[in-house]
Amino acid sequence: MENIIIINASPRAPQSNSKKYAEIFSKHSRLQTEYFELNKRNQDELINKIEEYSQLLFVFPLYADGLPAPFLDFLKMLERALLKHKPIVSILINCGFIEHSQNDIAVEMIKLFCNQNEYIFGSVLKIGAGEAILETPFKKLVEWKIKKLASSICTQEYKTLEVSMPISKKTYISKSTEYWVKYGQKYNVSKEEMESMKIE
Repeated sequence: MENIIIINASPRAPQSNSKKYAEIFSKHSRLQTEYFELNKRNQDELINKIEEYSQLLFVFPLYADGLPAPFLDFLKMLERALLKHKPIVSILINCGFIEHSQNDIAVEMIKLFCNQNEYIFGSVLKIGAGEAILETPFKKLVEWKIKKLASSICTQEYKTLEVSMPISKKTYISKSTEYWVKYGQKYNVSKEEMESMKIE
C-alpha cells in the first residue's frame, strides 16, 4: 500500500510556516499520510520509521542559501543508516525571497544526497515569498500548487513545481520593509537598529 511520511525539518517546526504547508499537503494527499517534526530527540525514531513508507516528503525553509543545520545533521545520520527499504524522496521548500529560484541550490543538495545514497528523487515544490504568501490573497496559488504536488506524488508522475507572489520585486521589498518596521516597533526596536550589524 502506498503511503507517505512528511518530515518537517524546520528548526522552529512547531511554529513554522513549514508546518502550515504540511497541513495543506495532508489535506490534499490521497495517500495514507503521517506528519512528524524533526528534533534532536527523535532522529533515530524517524530513521526507523522511514522504512515503513513508500514516499517521503521533506518540508523545510531555505537557510543561508542551503539546508538548515539540524536537517543536514539528520541527513548525515540517514546516510549512515542501513535501510533495507528506501522511500522516494520529494521536497516542499520555501524561502523569504520573492524569487522561487533562490531555493535551487538547496534542492540540488537534496538531489545530490539522493544520488549518492540510492534514493529515487520524486517531485519538488519551490515557494518564493514563503514567509508572507500565506497571509495574502495569493494563498490560493500556493494551495493549488501543493495540491498538484500531492497529486504528482500519488500518481508517481514526478515533476518540478514553483510558485511565488505575482508582484514586482520592488513592491515586495517595499511591503516587507513596512512589515518589519511595524514588527520592530512592537518590541521598541527602530529601523536603524534592525539595519545595524551590532548584535547584543
